[in-house]
Amino acid sequence: MTKRMQLAVGSLIVGLAVLALKASAWWVTGSVALLSDALESTVNLATAVAALIAVRVAAMPADANHPYGHHKAEFFSAVLEGVMIVIAALLILREAAGTILDPQPVAEPLNGLLINGGATVLNALWGWILITRGRALRSPALAADGKHLMADVVTSVGVAIGILLALTTGWWLLDPLMAIIVAIHILWSGFKVIRDSLSGLLDEAVPAETLQTIRDVISTEAGGAVEAHDLRTRHAGRVTFIDFHLVVPGETTVSASHAICDRIETALKSAIPDANITIHVEPEDKAKHTGIVVLD
Repeated sequence: MTKRMQLAVGSLIVGLAVLALKASAWWVTGSVALLSDALESTVNLATAVAALIAVRVAAMPADANHPYGHHKAEFFSAVLEGVMIVIAALLILREAAGTILDPQPVAEPLNGLLINGGATVLNALWGWILITRGRALRSPALAADGKHLMADVVTSVGVAIGILLALTTGWWLLDPLMAIIVAIHILWSGFKVIRDSLSGLLDEAVPAETLQTIRDVISTEAGGAVEAHDLRTRHAGRVTFIDFHLVVPGETTVSASHAICDRIETALKSAIPDANITIHVEPEDKAKHTGIVVLD
């Protein structure tokens, strides 16, 4: 089992444990804020399943129908996660609206908060693992799942603060009000996940610093060539696609041109993990004099 699959399965197990704890906290207290927290955890569980499927599909090798691989499956999963986060926020708003006109005291608030606190600590630890490992493995689905869990942590902390304030002041209206504040925060988190995932689906270029790294590598390693131009980049899951035209002197042999390309590809793959590189070699009369200058 790959590291991505191990993390995805781990998310499923953690999601089940957290949902059980938060549902118990709501059952003990009857708090609408804790109910909102539990509702978000049902979405966490669903997104963990989506991430598991996406990671499995993305790991499939390229085939005749998908010659560039299945890497974009992770972006679809991340978009789905964003949509489900938004749905969770809307469900919370509905529950809070039904209670705000008739707020009720929370039963056994301290017991409920202790149970919910255990779930929050578990979520925070696993969310941090998913974000750090997801970025290291260049997995949008795992990183998005981690961000979702960290948003859930913020939710749980806010809920706890609201219940404690209501308990000390007797203003039980704070319970549904905190649920509304939490829902707004979750909505913003969902929109950010969707926005970041759509950039990958729309073949957005790599970040500026990565692009500069690519240009520097080509400039340094293309000795024997004249220039490189028409550089294009995009990313799909963990894979970065790079293609450009390499201009060589007219007298350069095919074998020599191939050696230059091999040198550039080796250096790019060392600088950009999981790079997929396509180089189109052209004779000197095709030079545009506006591309990447080759250093001697």
